[in-house]
Amino acid sequence: MKIREKLKDKKRVVIKIGSSSLTHAETGKLDLTKLEILVRELSDLHNQGKDVILVSSGAIAVGRAAMGIAHKSSKLSEKQACAAIGQARLMMIYQKLFAEYGQTAAQVLMTKYTMMDDVSRKNAKNTFYSLLEMGAIPVVNENDTVSTDEIEFGDNDTLSALVAALVDADLLVLLSDIDGLFTDDPHVNPNARFIDLVEHLDTHLMEMGKDTTGSKVGTGGMATKLSAAKIAGSAGADMVIANGADFHVVHKIMQGRNHGTLFLAGEKDESALQKMFENL
Repeated sequence: MKIREKLKDKKRVVIKIGSSSLTHAETGKLDLTKLEILVRELSDLHNQGKDVILVSSGAIAVGRAAMGIAHKSSKLSEKQACAAIGQARLMMIYQKLFAEYGQTAAQVLMTKYTMMDDVSRKNAKNTFYSLLEMGAIPVVNENDTVSTDEIEFGDNDTLSALVAALVDADLLVLLSDIDGLFTDDPHVNPNARFIDLVEHLDTHLMEMGKDTTGSKVGTGGMATKLSAAKIAGSAGADMVIANGADFHVVHKIMQGRNHGTLFLAGEKDESALQKMFENL
């Protein structure tokens, strides 16, 4: 069996969507056509008997567009206000679309400190497990209204990896505005080679983590995605970085087709994970 064909057998999948993959570049408003495709793809995975968790960025961008704010503010209070407006709108749309496909969406808002504290992390894990047992699809975002860590987390790349570790997922899929990992920044180096498979995430590869996103909406560059791969690998989860320009790529990845860069997990390392939680 080819390595990618094993992705068909994954049972618990965390899928992360970046802000730039959810919005129109020209206006910053939600791309409803893409959102509907995404929800249909995830609903079909759920219908196959898989546990599905969506980590969705976009609250600040949606709030900013809703209030007619064209600029990307550096003022913290304005970002948090936009997040409060945008998160409610984003979740309302997710719930409506998932309901059309017979699914129940559940909102989960987290902060870095949820993961750092042993008690709150255990409580969060229990909540996720209960939601999955009920058949719900958790929709996760950082609680930007009270936390500033999303900027540090890198457009939820790190958060999605931590969620994958928390729920014992066996696959993490990061969808953004890049095709995967290259030997150099493909935006500036036409000779950059695409890396299809990473069997071991070594120091050399981590140093490749230059910012290869051209997005003005998202905040996550390749460095945060490689950090996510390190966390996911320590948790025993494979990871795929792929382009979210077309959300039909979700079922293509799950069918074992050759899309994005596949990072293979190592042996699950509880002590390494504990250190990562403590050093967030």
